[in-house]
Amino acid sequence: MKKIDRRSFVKISSLGAGSIMARSAGLSMFQDLQAERRLGRTTTPQVNVRVRPDISSQIVQTLPEDEVVVWNREVVGSHPYRINQKWVETPSGYIWGGNLQPVEDRPNVPLKTLPVEGETEGMWVEVTVPWVDLSLDNPPPRSPWLKENPTPRLYYSQILWVDEIRMDEVTGKTIYRLNEKFGYGDILLADAEAFHPLSEEELAPIRPEVEDKRVVVNLRDQSLSCFELGREVYFCRISSGAKFDFEGNPVDEWATPLGPHPIWRKLISTHMSGGTTGGGYDLPGIGWTTLFVGNGVAIHSTFWHNNFGVPMSHGCVNAKPDDAKWIFRWTTPLVPYIPGDVTVSMPGGTRVEVVEV
Repeated sequence: MKKIDRRSFVKISSLGAGSIMARSAGLSMFQDLQAERRLGRTTTPQVNVRVRPDISSQIVQTLPEDEVVVWNREVVGSHPYRINQKWVETPSGYIWGGNLQPVEDRPNVPLKTLPVEGETEGMWVEVTVPWVDLSLDNPPPRSPWLKENPTPRLYYSQILWVDEIRMDEVTGKTIYRLNEKFGYGDILLADAEAFHPLSEEELAPIRPEVEDKRVVVNLRDQSLSCFELGREVYFCRISSGAKFDFEGNPVDEWATPLGPHPIWRKLISTHMSGGTTGGGYDLPGIGWTTLFVGNGVAIHSTFWHNNFGVPMSHGCVNAKPDDAKWIFRWTTPLVPYIPGDVTVSMPGGTRVEVVEV
């Protein structure tokens, strides 16, 4: 493939994004839903659709994991066993909101060439469809999530690095070769239409001229606020460390550490693994990762649940993709597009205050 410089890449990627709406719906596997801008993906097996937004109402349908439905609107309902009382109205009925990831279906015009900066060829890309199937280019699988999953997928908002563009001789489709700069070494292949190339402009820092910035994570309210000169400029709901494991046992090590912590590392995308047998996790392509505690605790994008406002994590601060991206761009240190990773020594970057008041 022909190489292009980074400045040309910005123009081409912007053109590609603008061309999405002009493409035929037949290019998307979700073509029946493509006219609907807001969709939802079921995040757990056996998601029930009910007549009313009430856990006691009749079940009209049970959906498998990764089913994509039209998201009409969000309403307040009744689920006595949950803190989150948000439900999503679909054409078939109501689904409890915590089990439905908000997604869109925005297929992209594949690039023919990769951008080049210095000696580095490649680009960061973000999934902009509900999900996309993967194949492994360098078997056998190395990471646990691939070993345990015979049909791997990437999901809306996940971010990886593309280092090669190929053409599928059978289908004629453009294929991106994907890898994680901070993963296990697995190299993946997927349909290029599923990925939006991220430009440097999209990663540009927000108000870098302001030095007095701080982030406050409130564990009691499950919220995050960003302050400039003492004034709140951003607010969102988050999910902090869970207090109990999946069997209801208290787990102190899952708590998000209290106190002021300086941001010490930021990555556009990383691979996260941890936990124990039965309660472990292994997740690729976690976007907008902002580390503020030395043992790996971070604010980061989350695609596997929509239960924000409730403790859900193994210590990290789960945030919606758009919220995690804003925080990533607003805080310091600033992250260059290449390598997409920066670590700073003490006193560190923007201060993250974790409180419980």
